[in-house]
Amino acid sequence: MGIWWLINIVWLLIFAVGAIFIGVRKVDGAGAVQTPEIRMVSFVILGIIFIIVVLIQLIFLYFVRKSTTQ
Repeated sequence: MGIWWLINIVWLLIFAVGAIFIGVRKVDGAGAVQTPEIRMVSFVILGIIFIIVVLIQLIFLYFVRKSTTQ
């Protein structure tokens, strides 16, 4: 279970760095100026990816706990 927690901390750090990066950048990789609307869309996309990762982690945790209790 220790490795599971370590992986979750790494995921949390990745998403925190991504959110900070989206929040402070003025121009994206394509050269488009970041307006508040574009930033919000980027945050929503990052949030959707975060939810998908959390669901996968919870499913993985369910099967790990199920296999260790038997």
